[in-house]
Amino acid sequence: MISRVHDVTLAWVLGATLASLTGCGTAQETPAAHPGAHPAPSAPRAAIPSSSSSRPPTLAPGPGGLTPVFRNGPRTHGRTVALTFDADMTADEGPRAAAGERFDNPRLIAALRALKVPATVFMTGRWAEQYPVQARSIGRDPLFEIANHSYSHHAFTGDCYDLPTLSQDRMRADVERAYTAFRRAGVPEPMPYFRFPGGCYDRLALKTLTSAGVTVVQWDVVSGDAFATDADAVARQVLDGVRPGSVVVMHCTTSAAPVTERAVRTVVPELRRRGFRFVKVSELIGDASGR
Repeated sequence: MISRVHDVTLAWVLGATLASLTGCGTAQETPAAHPGAHPAPSAPRAAIPSSSSSRPPTLAPGPGGLTPVFRNGPRTHGRTVALTFDADMTADEGPRAAAGERFDNPRLIAALRALKVPATVFMTGRWAEQYPVQARSIGRDPLFEIANHSYSHHAFTGDCYDLPTLSQDRMRADVERAYTAFRRAGVPEPMPYFRFPGGCYDRLALKTLTSAGVTVVQWDVVSGDAFATDADAVARQVLDGVRPGSVVVMHCTTSAAPVTERAVRTVVPELRRRGFRFVKVSELIGDASGR
């Protein structure tokens, strides 16, 4: 069943407001994934080129045919690191957005562009519906790739940071609905990667999503940017945790992660000074799968 890694910041456990966040919480342990190629039928047709060599790299199913889980890239393929940003918005947060709460962070995206940093944005379908122009702009920028963070940002297990819980029969449909939202927003090639809301999953969730053809992407470095007010502390936590092949989880949500942009402006030049090269998650998965 669910096994947790207790290397998270206390900021994650802040009650109902966590419904707008994911990725900075406890990662759930799963069996190791096995390398291979496995295109995702969930993504729009444009996301699955006809040439198998040009398909986004994915991992083959794990033990028992379960959906594979990727946590970090190889430690011996050079000093690469992937910054990932969760664009969180739950299905019921429309009224809060209408009242002026900002679930987007244009300044963060502008900073990544100015710094020329490739990144993977794990986006909820509800976020894409709320900010279709931004979703389309990010999705069409070769610097970035968009991956699936569910439509509703509801949990795929029970007891996941006060998030509402999806029933098993709605899990696959929720993932599909997010891809539909991306397509309607004009995102041409969403990736066949999925991040569970709250980072919470169990064997049942992995089994249920097997037919979706996605690779689950977790992380090995928690930035601690959720609800943080000290950008330097966030930057230090990232810099202390990064190793070759690391996947760093951060957020693209102004209201709930207000210092992320400032932290990124510190992290990027320092990691480059240390010899790290920034890549998208797809490159790390490609290294892991031999693509």
